[in-house]
Amino acid sequence: MAAESVQTLERGLRLLRLLADGKAGRTPTELAGELRLSRPVVYRLLTALMAEGFVRRDADGQVHLGFGVLVLAQAVQPLLRAAAVPTLRRLAEEVGATAHLTVAEGDDGLAVAVVEPSWTDMHVAYREGSRHPLTRGAAGQAILALREGRGDYFVSEGQLQEGARGVAAPVTGLPWLEASVGVVTFGPLDERAGARVVAAAAELSAALG
Repeated sequence: MAAESVQTLERGLRLLRLLADGKAGRTPTELAGELRLSRPVVYRLLTALMAEGFVRRDADGQVHLGFGVLVLAQAVQPLLRAAAVPTLRRLAEEVGATAHLTVAEGDDGLAVAVVEPSWTDMHVAYREGSRHPLTRGAAGQAILALREGRGDYFVSEGQLQEGARGVAAPVTGLPWLEASVGVVTFGPLDERAGARVVAAAAELSAALG
């Protein structure tokens, strides 16, 4: 029974990940095909997940993520922040710029953790909870690159705030997370900032993996 329960849980998680890929909803038959499971198994999974609000079916019978996942998502942000702060603090102190972790929410980037350097005379005040389109700024561009399977770091200037320069790199290796680590400053950035941001993103990926 224990092995069967683990298998059911694993299948349910695979189904949720499939629905979270940003594409349109699927019919139960399409889900069965993509998951390589029988339709009766998929129907049982959907029944259990619908009862908990994690999936829903529209009038056309298409299956989508349900609003129950929002409760889990809201609980994840404080955990992400706690895991990211030590890495961001080191990054901010080494680079002398405000460091941040930005996650994707649809077509927007959301700053979930921000750490300012302690020793600089002036730094960018970047608020946790700040939101901006992914197409603007280094943090968003790094997340878009992640969606394309690239791990480059990106540099931007004046796209989110006049006179501000930013460098950001995607957090790779975590299929459940679309995020980037970056720094932003009004002053010049050291030529090593890009490499340091990439290293910080890899450090956070290892901590969360």
